[in-house]
Amino acid sequence: MDPAAVAGWLDSLGIEYQGPLRFTRIGLGQSNLTYVLTDAAGRRWVLRRPPLGHLLASAHDVVREARIMAALEHTEVPVPRILGVTTDAEICAVPLVLMEFVDGQVIDTMDIARSLTPQRRREIALSLPRTLAKIHAVDIEAVGLSDLASHKPYAQRQLKRWAGQWEQSKTRELPELDDLTRRLVAAVPEQHEITLVHGDFHLRNVIAERDRGELAAALDWELSTLGEPLADMGSLLAYWPEPGENTGGDFPASTLPGFPARAEMAEVYLAETGRDPAALQFWHVLGLWKLVIIGEGVMRRAMDEPQNRAAAGTPTVERLDAIAHKATEIADAAKL
Repeated sequence: MDPAAVAGWLDSLGIEYQGPLRFTRIGLGQSNLTYVLTDAAGRRWVLRRPPLGHLLASAHDVVREARIMAALEHTEVPVPRILGVTTDAEICAVPLVLMEFVDGQVIDTMDIARSLTPQRRREIALSLPRTLAKIHAVDIEAVGLSDLASHKPYAQRQLKRWAGQWEQSKTRELPELDDLTRRLVAAVPEQHEITLVHGDFHLRNVIAERDRGELAAALDWELSTLGEPLADMGSLLAYWPEPGENTGGDFPASTLPGFPARAEMAEVYLAETGRDPAALQFWHVLGLWKLVIIGEGVMRRAMDEPQNRAAAGTPTVERLDAIAHKATEIADAAKL
């Protein structure tokens, strides 16, 4: 990014700043790239751009992500305010999104998670299902998002997409995952509603308020779509290992004292929404199944090209097998 071109863009948006501007990369992922933009007076904004390298036409669409966040500005969902979007190649060769800087606490490393008191861990954790309930309560017609994605049955869409992804990216045969695929296809619950789905909602993708446990912002909306709301809660549970489980990789934060068990997280969400606890078990299994497939893809890309190793760490065969086994345990308990 050319600092002078970005400065000119800020001028065109009517945003006051004092040069020079400084760009600082934040976050651990290798998806859309995020920078804090700081001026000489200490004012801060956030810039998002697609990752480096060749991209598929629909991949990492920051303009679409900005559209979703802008649509949520006047709802109960906490999101940063979008200040500008540009696709002008004279400003940058890729689209840029400028948004407000949300001051709060990001819990994206184990050191930060360990620094929290058990009480604060609990407060932040219980705000996650409550925030998901707010996301799923958004009137997609009223905010202009009813055309965001297909309205076809969501489970079938997910199963077809991710089973195909497994076939393309697998590094070995994993009969347990194949068995899970068959069981999920046979156990799809009836879909009764279509809501906004965040698509990647977990502890590392939110900002907590500093003085209380509520969330100041939900981030990373690039996988957001329309579909079954319980899918988001199932994914959150999939990212929520409990003490004694070895599925959390480099970030088993939820195993620390104070973080509630999955059952309590689910209870909070179901009490807020009145949705079906039996269907949630299906989506929890599907969330774990997807984690295995996503992790296998990350592992495959790291094997094919070492530069693709993410700062957040590369999954291991042992961890992915453990996740598949946990999914089978939950599927057995739910009689899927």
